[in-house]
Amino acid sequence: MMKSIKVIGLLFLTGIHSINPLFSQNSISTQNLSGKNINTITTAVPFLLISPDSRSGAMGDVGVAIKPDANSVYWNPAKLAFIDDTEDMGFSMSYSPWLRALVNDINLAYLTGYKKLDRNSAIGVSLRYFSLGNITFTDNFGATIRDFKPNEFSFDFCYSRKLSQNIGAALSARYIYSNLTGGTNVGGADTKPGQSVATDLSMYYVTNEFKLADRKSDVAIGLNISNIGAKMAYTDNADRDFIPTNLRLGTAFNMEIDDYQEFTFAFDMNKLLVPTQPVYQQENGTVVYGPDNSPIIFSGRDPNPALPSGIFGSFSDAPGNVIIDENGNTVGVEDGSRFKEELNEINLSVGVEYIYSQLFAVRAGYFHEHPTKGNRRFLSMGAGVKYKVLELDLSYLLALTQQSPLANTLRFTLKFNFGEEVEEGS
Repeated sequence: MMKSIKVIGLLFLTGIHSINPLFSQNSISTQNLSGKNINTITTAVPFLLISPDSRSGAMGDVGVAIKPDANSVYWNPAKLAFIDDTEDMGFSMSYSPWLRALVNDINLAYLTGYKKLDRNSAIGVSLRYFSLGNITFTDNFGATIRDFKPNEFSFDFCYSRKLSQNIGAALSARYIYSNLTGGTNVGGADTKPGQSVATDLSMYYVTNEFKLADRKSDVAIGLNISNIGAKMAYTDNADRDFIPTNLRLGTAFNMEIDDYQEFTFAFDMNKLLVPTQPVYQQENGTVVYGPDNSPIIFSGRDPNPALPSGIFGSFSDAPGNVIIDENGNTVGVEDGSRFKEELNEINLSVGVEYIYSQLFAVRAGYFHEHPTKGNRRFLSMGAGVKYKVLELDLSYLLALTQQSPLANTLRFTLKFNFGEEVEEGS
């Protein structure tokens, strides 16, 4: 089997779930964890869900409602219109060696920038490039066919506008390209790069400044529905796979402790808006197929619906904890387990940030994903320094699960902010 499939498997282990694009979505999992079915959600191009920058990476992957910067193009483009009017332009460069606990040649690079058009609007662009290192393709006898460097990238453009002094909205457009095989023939099938287009819809709300214990404070709320777009295929005769349409909702509390010190506490909830894999009917441990040669669904829904059905159905399609008797027959679903599984599909992030004199920052956070949905659980920490227009941020991830491929992940970010007072605008 070709080495690229092994690399895609490594991505699956991270909990940023990828599906092998050369096989059908109708794969069947029988894994079990403490009596609960393991049922991770699978999509194509999972690199779109990797947090690209060090600031949010250090805060447990929160970002939809924290104060805006150039990386808001990823987390919540609606925040761009709220960037300080004295900074009318900026950009950021981020780099992260990825899965270094397993391999040494996978990395993510991210370049993003924004331009304030006036005090009420801004535009942003970004380029994300994910390299999967060098892959050697071999035939069934182990003979080398070719070497190839799989890669994926996306390019974004967004427009952000204040709807009032407190509310903003944004619309983003994205082109996605994924070349995992370089056109190599696999199992008799010709492969091709996967391509798709998508959009993001986002909103941002921040309260007027208020006093809490005599300290200036505000609360922000952010919402971003990202990667709403066409399914992707890598062969002409395979099912098209969902890209990772995602709902992120969060809030941030900001406080000025005094003239030099600032504190932020943020909380995000995150859910994929793609179908959950159903559980198929079994008899004597064997999956039962219907007249159309498709496996019969015992609990859950069709894993390959149209895009709108997949998005709206993602809130109620969990199959729950299916009961299988001693003879290998599916006999029922545990009461209340469908709703519990839907809740388990929500990832939680909390993060804090302390800034001193707008020159130095320290950050920490925690990320939680349910064990049956990928089991990403980690602490994160980091720091940042600023000198004039330049900011440098670093983050470090400490995995809380054994043998996690995410262990010891580092991220590096450089940010530049330029400009002068922008005009009022219309």
